[in-house]
Amino acid sequence: MADSVGKWAAGAFYGPVLSQTDLYLLNTDLELHPIMANSHASFHLVFSLITGQTGGFNPDARDRDLQFTAKDEPATLPRVSQLIIITEISPWCTIVKNDRGVTMNDVCTAVWKDYTENFVTDPEFAALPPRIQEQVKRMAAHNNSNQAGGQWANYYGTPSVAPNRYKRVDWLRERTFFEGLRKSDAYAVSRLGYKAPNIFVMDLVA
Repeated sequence: MADSVGKWAAGAFYGPVLSQTDLYLLNTDLELHPIMANSHASFHLVFSLITGQTGGFNPDARDRDLQFTAKDEPATLPRVSQLIIITEISPWCTIVKNDRGVTMNDVCTAVWKDYTENFVTDPEFAALPPRIQEQVKRMAAHNNSNQAGGQWANYYGTPSVAPNRYKRVDWLRERTFFEGLRKSDAYAVSRLGYKAPNIFVMDLVA
């Protein structure tokens, strides 16, 4: 454990931050932080794409919540100035940037903002099957009511009116918790038409 702490500790002493061009020229394999890869022995990240809140727990002691104290550690080694994140359950691509090297906190913040500050376009929504459209509508109403007045909003007042615009996070339906990042060159090529060392697939769970 001590080795991994030292290896991933926050700071600027890792050598140069690789740019997109550096990655292509050097064809460098990036090592994901164990927390991002969901392979850390004593910390499982709990990150909600609805609220942006982060925390965690030890898989061997699930009854105790832990703070995400490692959030400022680099998301990858070598450090990079840009990560590209895609997921199999949405059509969007999240670009995470930090000229000093992308941290785990940068990843969480960028993903949360991408999914809560951007709306699903009419053509995107129209492309969904009717059954999925209904589920997205219900999720939007649920998310809106929770944000408007907490969990008791509908109990004490009139239920909130379902929104007529849907955020990207609504599209995810119940799968709004980050599970981890992984490499899949085949999926990157099928989605983006190319592969790169800094493209990762994000898995989400309910």
